[in-house]
Amino acid sequence: MAYRLGVDVGGTFTDLLLLEEESGAFWRHKTPSTPADSSVGILNGVEAICARAGITPADVEVFLHGTTVATNAILEGKGSRVGLIVTEGHRQIMQIARSFVPGGLAGWIVWPKPEPLAALEDTFEIKGRMDAFGNELRPIDDADIRAALEKVKARGVEALTVSLMNSYINGAHERRVAELAAEILPDVPLSLSHVVLPEMQEYERTLTTVANAAVRPVVGRYVRNLRAKLRDAGMAGRISLLRSDGGLMSSEASEEHPVALLMSGPAGGVTGALWVGKNAGIRNILTLDVGGTSTDVALIENLEARRVRTTEVGSLSVRASALDVKTVGAGGGSIAYVPELTRALRVGPQSAGAVPGPVAYGKGGTLPTVTDANVVLGYLPEALLGGTFKLDKPAAEKAVQTIADALGIGLYEAARGIIDIVNENMFGALRMISVQQGYDPRDFAVMGFGGAGPLHVNAVARLMGSWPAVSPVSPGVLCALGDATTQMRSETARSFSRRFSETDEAEVRAILDEMAAQTRDALIADGVPEAELTSLFEIDVRYEGQAFEVPLAIDAETLARDGLAGITARFDAEHKRLFTFNMESAHELVNLRAVALGKPLELEAAELPQGNGDPIEAKLRDHQLWIDGALRPAVIYDRARLRQGDCIPGPAIVIEMDSTTLIEADCTALVDRVGNILITPTNA
Repeated sequence: MAYRLGVDVGGTFTDLLLLEEESGAFWRHKTPSTPADSSVGILNGVEAICARAGITPADVEVFLHGTTVATNAILEGKGSRVGLIVTEGHRQIMQIARSFVPGGLAGWIVWPKPEPLAALEDTFEIKGRMDAFGNELRPIDDADIRAALEKVKARGVEALTVSLMNSYINGAHERRVAELAAEILPDVPLSLSHVVLPEMQEYERTLTTVANAAVRPVVGRYVRNLRAKLRDAGMAGRISLLRSDGGLMSSEASEEHPVALLMSGPAGGVTGALWVGKNAGIRNILTLDVGGTSTDVALIENLEARRVRTTEVGSLSVRASALDVKTVGAGGGSIAYVPELTRALRVGPQSAGAVPGPVAYGKGGTLPTVTDANVVLGYLPEALLGGTFKLDKPAAEKAVQTIADALGIGLYEAARGIIDIVNENMFGALRMISVQQGYDPRDFAVMGFGGAGPLHVNAVARLMGSWPAVSPVSPGVLCALGDATTQMRSETARSFSRRFSETDEAEVRAILDEMAAQTRDALIADGVPEAELTSLFEIDVRYEGQAFEVPLAIDAETLARDGLAGITARFDAEHKRLFTFNMESAHELVNLRAVALGKPLELEAAELPQGNGDPIEAKLRDHQLWIDGALRPAVIYDRARLRQGDCIPGPAIVIEMDSTTLIEADCTALVDRVGNILITPTNA
């Protein structure tokens, strides 16, 4: 039998889901994360879940992993020291950057400009120049290049980037620098801009390549360490990592191109939500992935996740395809506090994380968190993870009481205030990816997952007006399920800056075919059978003179049928949806991209036995919740004993191994055919 193991490392827990491909049987496990060395928590989980399934790690054919190693290296400023080789006259390219400043009017006055990932003192120029058509204007000089590389070596850099003018169209000069760098800096990982991002716009290409270089040593060490430990444990199967765009790449490819992993962690939840939506017949979804440290939100329209051409991590914005995921510092571990100056309650973005964690976890935490507030209100019963993880309710009450005392209100009012604020933070993030992108949230369902998502999804759906609120099966390990069920993906890009009126359709199709062959070869080299591969294309279009492009996905058949005129018509429609107007200017084709995809895992969700609509068989006990300003009677149900068609009136709690679902008063939950809990207003 063939087994796939999906692993998602979060700030608090490491989630694992083991899947037997033929039968669809699966096992799930959560284990505390080990921030000092993530591989320790992963190996603990691998051993536990394999023992539960009665197999050994050697039986796992495919190991699939979403990781935040690259993300954290950027956020924490722990990227490697990068040396940069640029064309003569362009040494300050990273310092000049772009004039985009976050914030409102006069934001530049108070905005501290981030330090570039490659310092000016580690940046050196070389002679030589390509023109905009890829022709050599001035030749390079080997002696000059050697001198620059010796200076880089003397700086003690840990990674090297080469980004020369117009190399996206002709990388010959960069390749020669790489040949000489292999002699002078043989042990320093090298990133070439025409390989990492063969697109025009010098700053974006340089920044993306420098970011790739900055995280290469960190990611490389992590991947090699994890791979060695898995091999030592007996796992001989393929090891793949989740890309920011929701596809998979081999662990070897991730060492070369780690910039594609910057949003690896959040992407798993989106791919898992796609699988749930497909099986449940829900096509428009707003995802609410609530972990211990943060909340990630994304938009899925017609079972297609929205993608963007930039990956944003902190103040860094690089040109790499990613799912359009927005992150806010609102999770179960988010710390509540009352500043002395304002005396107004605040929640997050500081988090108790995995160590010491919320006070209720009994691991040494002392500051009140969102989890502690949920425990006080009765939303989280006194045990998690199937009873193996006990919660300390008196300690949680003592911690939240400090907030109540600071505000001069009651314990329950303070706890509910913490929950209301964190729900508003999640609501704000969801508005960013829906209303502010031209979508009506009332056309979407909200799907809550991650350990704490189902606790908050009912309240957030009410704020959004998005129904039903969905609690999927195994919400706590849905990211790991997404890792396990997604497909291999490879992508390449090429700039093609030309008006449509001056563009030959046959030339565009020939370039796309050449790029498609390149991406297919990359996946074949990673062990994907050629017969399982499919290709897609993306074309970036703008009105002439615009400073930004709109990416449009297209396949070969549609391009052949509708031609370039079909692309411009689609661009006009998308531009009007995004910005409410179109322009009379000429259309310009900016970039071409080809994407190769492996075969997705066609896994059907298991259907639940038919129930009679009464969930009484799943009832565990009566309970009390603080809701709508008072303690109210409620019921706790065991999700494992629910049947399809069961109807649960709120207020109620549904508990399971990896998560807890809260159904609020005046709402009713229906268990669908495959076990998802669909919450809607009772009188709707």
